[in-house]
Amino acid sequence: MLQEDTQQKIKEREDALAERVPPLNLSGLSLQELQDLCKDLHHKIDVVDEEQYDIGLKVSKNDKEIQEMNLKITELQSKFKKPTLRRVKISAEAMLSVLLGSKHKESFDFKANLKTVKKEEEKKEEVTDWRKNVEAMSGMEGRKKLFDASGN
Repeated sequence: MLQEDTQQKIKEREDALAERVPPLNLSGLSLQELQDLCKDLHHKIDVVDEEQYDIGLKVSKNDKEIQEMNLKITELQSKFKKPTLRRVKISAEAMLSVLLGSKHKESFDFKANLKTVKKEEEKKEEVTDWRKNVEAMSGMEGRKKLFDASGN
């Protein structure tokens, strides 16, 4: 089927070309007649190029219009505002009864299974005069103190 379609398209193309462009009969023509024929063919080529250019401009203009219309459509669709959802205070029991319906018989205590976490208070360092700290930590003795403090 594909081969038949391609052969049919080739045949249609040849028929269309035969209608538009008659076969050239160059034998027996004088030099002047050949020049006139060339000028006529150049004129026809110019006309076809102009038509092709005009059609190309129309196509590009239509493509731009289609693109603008698509943008307008998306803008109009985006203007639709979704309604804001309201918070509804409902207990876990009521929610389960709504979701499960008649299957919901047990009561669950969700907070009973939660772990308790004790917060440790952060150790706060006392604010001291930085100059004393620099003098105490200077030299090898200060390095030794830092090493001993980090080892503990």
